[in-house]
Amino acid sequence: MVKMTRWIRRAVIGLACFLPALPASVYAMDLAQAWQLALNNDPTYQSARAQYRAMAQKMPQALAGLLPQVDGSLTGAYLDSRATGQLNQVFQGSRSAWNLSLTQPVFNWSALQTYEQSKLVVARAEIDLQIAYQNLILRVSQAYFDVLARKDSLEALQAEKRSIDEQLAASKRRFELGDATITDALEAQARFDLVSANIIGEENKLSNAEDALARIIGRPPEANLLFALPYSITLPAPNPNRLADWSAQAKTASLDVVRSRIETRIADYEIQIAKSGHYPSVSLSAQSTSNTVGNSQVRPFFDGRTIDNSVALTLSVPIYSGGGVSARVVEKAELQQKSVYDLEAVRRRALQLSREYFNGVQAGLARVKGLSAAEKSSLSALKANVTGYNIGVRINLDVLDAQQQLFVTKRDLAVARYLTLVTSLQLRANSGVLSEVDLLTINSLLKPPGSPGTGIMHDLKMPR
Repeated sequence: MVKMTRWIRRAVIGLACFLPALPASVYAMDLAQAWQLALNNDPTYQSARAQYRAMAQKMPQALAGLLPQVDGSLTGAYLDSRATGQLNQVFQGSRSAWNLSLTQPVFNWSALQTYEQSKLVVARAEIDLQIAYQNLILRVSQAYFDVLARKDSLEALQAEKRSIDEQLAASKRRFELGDATITDALEAQARFDLVSANIIGEENKLSNAEDALARIIGRPPEANLLFALPYSITLPAPNPNRLADWSAQAKTASLDVVRSRIETRIADYEIQIAKSGHYPSVSLSAQSTSNTVGNSQVRPFFDGRTIDNSVALTLSVPIYSGGGVSARVVEKAELQQKSVYDLEAVRRRALQLSREYFNGVQAGLARVKGLSAAEKSSLSALKANVTGYNIGVRINLDVLDAQQQLFVTKRDLAVARYLTLVTSLQLRANSGVLSEVDLLTINSLLKPPGSPGTGIMHDLKMPR
């Protein structure tokens, strides 16, 4: 058996040597996959779900205050009775008793208002869970695109380093031939060292971005295996493309506004619960009690077990509580007024954010368009400077500045594209309409790693 196992192991290893390597896309992860991992693994969202399940029990707890309460008890005792004269034993034996009671509130204003309030408490918990859901969409999208942005920035710096290295080698050759001064080589060397240092910093930022995404999805991602956004994709504009529509939606449907409105209604019930301290309460009670060895009040006429039954309707009227009830009513009224002001503050904040995010998307689209044009212009300028340097009408510093301008523009363009997408999601979240569909719509724009047009260099060769 051992020899057979070893033979199977060798056969499997030998077969694996002849199998083609799996493409990188097999292990690649897109935004939708990251989202599914986040749904199952993000501890912040799981905490919100547990909080919601806990708060959902507020309603049955409040309902219990309106339902009958049944209590039962059973007592067992040993009884030894003696006369005081000669301590003669009068009675000796065991004794047991049971009691069964039922209490049904007939009118209890506090319990009624608490039950109605509990419905709003559960509704608030549902809104909190929905807010956590939207926040998860934003967090996983932000973290995902942060990784892509850092990856693009690192690739741009690496390409800039290679370009400067070539320029440094050319400067040294021209110096050796007497066509340039040592200053050109020193300038290129200084720029090369600076970019090398920036690469180290960008590598650290990329690692931190990957860690931030891993904290959400529960597993370490790899930047080179994430689906990327092609540079030829036209980013979508807001739909509808009118600020007034988004402002009106945010003012009424923002989840923060809805939650604050529920808080105001909960505060209204707090006032009613406090006022119940002034109101009477009515309860119906029924009780049945049984004792063995008779009843000491009716012995010796009745022996054995007695069963006492009673039904009562109790009216309880509060008369004076030292002013505590009135003070609580005033307290709850002031807190209710506070909730009204908080609602107005949240509503204004939603309106301000709708303008901020809408204008952010519009500015982002314009910035992407402008940077795309600047990228082409910077590349043309670099080619012209390289040509001018080769024929002696431009100096080395001109070429280095043109290179830096091109790669700075590329990095800014990469960041602007991802920032615009995230801002569009924030706009929808602020209006209370962000859902998984929006994330999947953006995911449909992404392409597998290595696809044409997804690299920051746009598959263009640098001028030499």
